[in-house]
This record gives sequence, structure tokens and C-alpha cells, in this order.
Amino acid sequence: MAELITAKLLLIACFLLIVTLIETLAYSTRIAGTRVRLIATAISLFSTLVIVSRFSTMIQQPMTAKLINAAPEGNVMKFIEEQYRLLIGVTSIGVLLGMLLFPTFILIFSKAIVQMSEQRGSIPALVKKNMNLRGIKRMLSCIRIPRFYYLKGITLQTIPKRLFCLNVIVTAVFTTGVLSSIYASIIAPEYAQAALMSSGIINGVATIILTLFIDPKASVLADRVVTNPSKYIYLKSYSLTMVSSKFVGTLAAQIIFLPAAYYVAWFARWI
Repeated sequence: MAELITAKLLLIACFLLIVTLIETLAYSTRIAGTRVRLIATAISLFSTLVIVSRFSTMIQQPMTAKLINAAPEGNVMKFIEEQYRLLIGVTSIGVLLGMLLFPTFILIFSKAIVQMSEQRGSIPALVKKNMNLRGIKRMLSCIRIPRFYYLKGITLQTIPKRLFCLNVIVTAVFTTGVLSSIYASIIAPEYAQAALMSSGIINGVATIILTLFIDPKASVLADRVVTNPSKYIYLKSYSLTMVSSKFVGTLAAQIIFLPAAYYVAWFARWI
């Protein structure tokens, strides 16, 4: 086990934990936006967080691929599989941590959205304004412990079930896309480059599904809440659906990791 968990693996795991945390907390921006009635600014902040997380995933790919070079000869496939499964497990922990911090960041993002509108949409100006002792104290004052009353009013009727299933699939694909593609390069070393490049196609398809079927639903709900506050419970249900399905999706990624890798290897040979 000591050989399995290397310094490089721990570095990638920490990086992945932060990225997953950002992705999970991004779902709280729309709730924050409806609270301060600044939906457009909230969507802008959400988009920024998503772009940061997607770019970070691109940085992660070469770092993760380099783990293969440190794998012991004669046991490369099993060794890398175990390391990659640990990284997928880290994404599950990141989502859980994000769920625990959700109430805190609803309040933090509510204040950030108001300040962002005052700074004329400048995120660098927003960061500069709060990167001091006073700003840190303000953020610490926003800490909230998750309580069950936050779930009050949420029922099976208010939870979008099809959206839940769709996001499980999208999250599972996002979580394992890069890892399965890199692992496929070990399965089919003669087509390693084609296998590695396939991760962009896999994540691209998942991004299209996310953009076409999931994100618009949240925007419509947020607009409805602004005009009709009684719809707020549906936005809360949506946020709960997204973070819980994201967690289930990371667990599903453990199941599809190897089948996806073999599929990518087959695809790399076929093309």
C-alpha cells in the first residue's frame, strides 16, 4: 500500500479534491443568485467556476499519465488500476465535502454576487477586494453547519428524477473519461496516442449533454423563483438533485472505469 500511494499520487489527489469541490459548490451559485435577485451575475459566476474546473481537468491529464512511468514493471496494469480507483474515490470525497460546505457557500456566494455586481462584473477586482484580513473574516463569518431543516419541503415529487439519472451518467463519464483513456493506452500501447486523444471526445459529448439538457433547466428554475418565490423549493430540489446525483455518479465511475477503458482501446484500434 505504501508503494501504491506515492508523493505524486497525493499531489494529484489534492488537486482533484479541490477541482471536485469547486464543481460541487458551483451549484450553490444559482440559489445564491435568487436570494439576492441577481440571476445573470450568478450564472456568470457559475460559468467561471465551471471553466476553471474544466481547465484544471486538462492540466490533470498529463500529471495522471505520468504515473504510468513510475509503475513497477510486470505489474503496470494492476498497479495503475488501483491508483486510478483511488483518484476516483477522491472525487467522491470531494463531492461529500462540497455537500457539507453547501450552506456556507450559498451565503459566501450571495455576498460575492452582490460585490461582483458593484465591481461591474470584474472577478479580479472581487478577489483583490477580499484578499485581506477583513475579507477572510467576512468569509469565516459565513460558516454554517448543514442542518436537516434545509431539506424541509423537498419531496420525491419536487425532485427531477430524469435529471438525476442524466447527471449520474454525465458525472460518471466526466469522472472516468480521462482516467479510462489513459488506461486504454496501456491496454493498446500500439494505439496509445489515439486512446489518449479520445478523452477529449468523451468529455466533449458529456459537456454537450450537460449544456443542452441540464444547465438550461437550472436557469429556467432560477428565473421562475425570481418572479414567483413559491417556486424556491424546486430550485432547492434541483440543487440537491445535482449534488447527490454527482456523488452517485462518482460511485458509478468506479463501475464503468474498466469497461470504458476497454471500449476506448477498441475504439482506438477501430479508427
